[in-house]
Amino acid sequence: MQLRIRDLRDDNDLLQKHLAEYLHCKQQTYSRYETGEVEPPLEVMEKLALYYGTSVDYLMGLTNEKKPYPRR
Repeated sequence: MQLRIRDLRDDNDLLQKHLAEYLHCKQQTYSRYETGEVEPPLEVMEKLALYYGTSVDYLMGLTNEKKPYPRR
């Protein structure tokens, strides 16, 4: 599965190291998430969606709508 996390990181001029620190993981682990070598756990996807202000569905490529869904 090709995630959009690399594109978002590049668009925001961030380093893998920065996001790895935010997620409390090694930079190598984060790199594997970006390449698709390792599927990130749901908790990681949720944290990234919150960080970027988007939805997990957007990160996964299930929608092109960047805005997160409204909370009920």
